[in-house]
Amino acid sequence: MADILHRIKAKLYPNELTEDPDDYTARVSAERSIDISGICRSATGRGGASGKPDDMEQHVRAFFKEMAYLACDGFSVNTGYFSLDTQIKGVFNSPAEKFIPGKHSIYFRLHQGDLMRQLIPGIEVEIEGLGDVQPVISQVTDVKSGAVNSTITPGKLLRVKGDKIKVAGDNPAVGIWFTDEATDRRTRVEIDELGTNNPSELLFNAPALAAGTYYLEVATQYSGGAPMLREPRTARFGKPLRVE
Repeated sequence: MADILHRIKAKLYPNELTEDPDDYTARVSAERSIDISGICRSATGRGGASGKPDDMEQHVRAFFKEMAYLACDGFSVNTGYFSLDTQIKGVFNSPAEKFIPGKHSIYFRLHQGDLMRQLIPGIEVEIEGLGDVQPVISQVTDVKSGAVNSTITPGKLLRVKGDKIKVAGDNPAVGIWFTDEATDRRTRVEIDELGTNNPSELLFNAPALAAGTYYLEVATQYSGGAPMLREPRTARFGKPLRVE
């Protein structure tokens, strides 16, 4: 058995690819991200590389710049840790058709290399239990007035902050809704009013709501990764919002 040199923590999430409700998939609980500068400081501090971290960073950046340059010329790059090749997307409708930007596109594809595969036996995985896939709304800002978590202006921009609130999925319940506290009448935000649609932020025009108090809800099948949830989950902002 290989010596354990690394540990990865992971959480379990419902497996949306099967019909079995007791199936789960694991997702790595990522530590904070690290850039080239951080890697070079780690390598020189740990003893895996000699010299100064700034000198190492300069060489590493030059390496990646040259690698990208060669990939743009169609070279297939193999570093041992990963390989990189250049791909063309899009359909060509005849043997004589030329590359048309917009219809055709270029992208770069990375593959795991042999040296990375050799490290896998030395990794221990710790399952931390079920992960949270529930969307959460944390803040609502009326852009026109600057009011936070209090009032909204019909027809004007609202900025909503949260987690896993990206509006995604084809279930009819998916969307942004305002529920009248007095009547329970629900008003949906039209999709073309949605300008920013990110997991942590939404920016959209509030619908033409009458004066009153409303609760904001976001229903989505977004799971934080692929695939999407089978059924939408709903986040309701805990504070009522007033239209005056």
